[in-house]
Amino acid sequence: MATFHFDLVSPEKLAFSGEVDQVDVPGVEGDFGVLAGHAPIVAAIRPGILTVTTGGTHQKIIVLGGLAEMSEKGLTVLADVATSLEELDHAQFADKISEMEAKLSEKDGSELDREIERLDHFKSIQNQLSSTAMH
Repeated sequence: MATFHFDLVSPEKLAFSGEVDQVDVPGVEGDFGVLAGHAPIVAAIRPGILTVTTGGTHQKIIVLGGLAEMSEKGLTVLADVATSLEELDHAQFADKISEMEAKLSEKDGSELDREIERLDHFKSIQNQLSSTAMH
């Protein structure tokens, strides 16, 4: 399988850099997979789990929004936050969800809609983590 260069960058660190077979990205418009030779694209990403495939191994990384850009140089994801599953503090993540739920009553209109959507993404991540832990 042809490989391509992938960089995952967050404000804190370079979370990943190297040659990969495939990257599955949680896009705002829907999840999408990137392989070598993918057409150039710039896409907003939503909170979710990004999967990097290299040599048959899959590395899952939680991203909390950002941008993905595919060019002739490869794929670059600029993530607001990028945390590997090993680094994630599950209790802290659950606390963040509880905090978001508690603050919903302070919101209204389109701001409430955005916060509910963000909360749904966080809960989806939590559900995926729970099902992944069992496999």
